[in-house]
Formats: sequence, C-alpha cells, structure tokens
Amino acid sequence: MHSSTLKKLPFVALLFPLSFAAHADADGPIIEDNAESIVAHCDNKYPGENQTTQLSVSVKNRLGGEQKAVYKRFWRKNEDGQEQLTLFTVTPLDAKNTAFMQYTYAASMNRDTEQWIYLPNLRKTKRITIRDLSDSFLGSDLTHDDIRLRLPEDDTHKLIRTKNGGKLKHFLIESIPKEKESQYSKKTAHYILEKDSGQCLKLAITYYDRKGVKLKKQKITWQKVKKAWIWKKVEVNNLQTLGSSIFEVTKPEVNEGVSGRWFTVRALEKGL
Repeated sequence: MHSSTLKKLPFVALLFPLSFAAHADADGPIIEDNAESIVAHCDNKYPGENQTTQLSVSVKNRLGGEQKAVYKRFWRKNEDGQEQLTLFTVTPLDAKNTAFMQYTYAASMNRDTEQWIYLPNLRKTKRITIRDLSDSFLGSDLTHDDIRLRLPEDDTHKLIRTKNGGKLKHFLIESIPKEKESQYSKKTAHYILEKDSGQCLKLAITYYDRKGVKLKKQKITWQKVKKAWIWKKVEVNNLQTLGSSIFEVTKPEVNEGVSGRWFTVRALEKGL
C-alpha cells in the first residue's frame, strides 16, 4: 500500500465531531465571564451513543491541485467508556475497501488506543500506531492532535473579548497548551451562546505556530441530529502553505443502533 493511500485514513475518532464525536455536555449553567466554563460547555457536545455517517474530504494545494475521498463511518460508545470506530474507503477507486478500525479507552481504564488497517491489495490486516500527533489527518491541513478531544484543563484559557449581537452572545477565548512539546504556541476560538436556549457552539479556531505566527484558520458548521451535535462542514485554510481542506458530513444516523459486528477484524476484511 502506498503511503499516499495510508494518509487518506484517519487515526482518531472524529468528526465527529472531533473526536469527530464530541463528549457529553458539561454539568451546570455556563458562567459567561469565565473562560474555563465557556470552553467546558461549548467544546463538549453530546454525540449520541452511536453514529453512522458519510465523510467527504477535499484537499487542495497552493497550485489548485485537488484530491477527494469519501468514507463510510461507524462509531459507538460503550457503557464502560470505550469508543469504537470503523471507517471504510468508498472512493477513490484505487483505495476502495481499504478500511480502518480504532478502539479508544477512558483515561480511568489506563489502556492505550488500539488501531488496525486492512489493505485489500495485500488481503492483510495490520496493527498500526500513531508516531506523531502533529502528522496530517487524512492528508489534510488538520493534524491528528487537532481532532482529538482536549480537556479544559489541558490548556490555560483567557477570555479576550465578548460581544452581544441580538439573540447571540459572542466570546473570543485564547487557549495556551500546557504541554511543552505542543506544535502550537496558542489558539484563539470564537464561540456563540444562544441567549434563549443557552446552547453554546464553537464556530472558528485560529492556530498559531510555535513562533506565535498565525498558521491556519478553521471554520465549523454544525448539525443537530435528534439530540446529538456533529460536524456538518469544516473548512481549514493554511495561511502559510496556502493549502485548504474541506470536510463534509452527510447521511447522519444517530442512536439507530450500530451492531458490534462492524468493529471486528472480520468486518474490515469483509467490507461494506
């Protein structure tokens, strides 16, 4: 399998949102003048207990060259906190039936993430690992680290600005990672709060490189399916390479029941 094909497969449970599946909403009312409270409420949305979605990814370089791929995604969260993800490549045709599976565990379980990839041209399933969280996710302008769920306590947060706009209240929050090896010096995020419903969402992120220079901007459009929140469209523009990426999530099914048979090596090898 060529490395270009491998880059088309995700190594973190997404989109799903972000993990691409977000975690449960924070408890209690949001404290509007407290950055940590805003982040806890707005970043962590209920993703449902299981999902089936279609993910389309388009990646463009600065010269206008474009690559597209479509994936079928199955995800569920078990009562013990384990999350299971299986992803099947639908297009491009030269990568069709390439499949990926991941098990992630709650921190309390003290277990490392487990991952497998099925390579149809070799008719073989391999165990894989993520060597560097700063590596590209699906060959896009996001990294594996960008789509994994960060806890509020992973960063130091500061409320930079608030603004009232009709039925919405806007927040701009600066987050500085506590880990020394982070690929970013900081991020700023734009959140909106619906005054009537109390619903809060993250709409945009600006990433700064280690030198404090703007690196990329990410815009997020959400969709609500039943009571769950998942990505609808995510646009990423790299300000330094001038590349761009678009993620679109369609055909969402939430809490319709996803059989455990989709999360086995046999399922990877059998395909859709």
